[in-house]
Amino acid sequence: MADPISDMLSRIKNAQGIRAEMVDIPHSRIKEEIVKILAAEGFIGKFEILKRMEKKFLRVALKYRENKRGLIAGLKRVSKPGRRVYSDFRSLFKVQAGFGLAVVSTSRGIMTDEEARAKKLGGEVMLKIW
Repeated sequence: MADPISDMLSRIKNAQGIRAEMVDIPHSRIKEEIVKILAAEGFIGKFEILKRMEKKFLRVALKYRENKRGLIAGLKRVSKPGRRVYSDFRSLFKVQAGFGLAVVSTSRGIMTDEEARAKKLGGEVMLKIW
């Protein structure tokens, strides 16, 4: 697997497409931090870290609207292994006019674009979600 974060986003998007309640994602610290941000912002439900046959994975509960459509309208990987995208805090863009968010990897950890602007930190723009 060349890009584990893209794999995670694809798993979430595909599970939401078939209206699954939960999705399992192989664990890593970066994925765990991204899932924490998505849960805190209300895009997904609760998540837990489980272990099966000496392998850790994240079990993520997906959220849906009353009309059975997923809360996540779109996910896009911005910085890819072949093309890294960096931005300073002044250049961080608002996703969908403020209705979405970007996840940024800074020197002080992984955070949303709003937090990075408030702390005046730039970094690698990992993904955007709306």
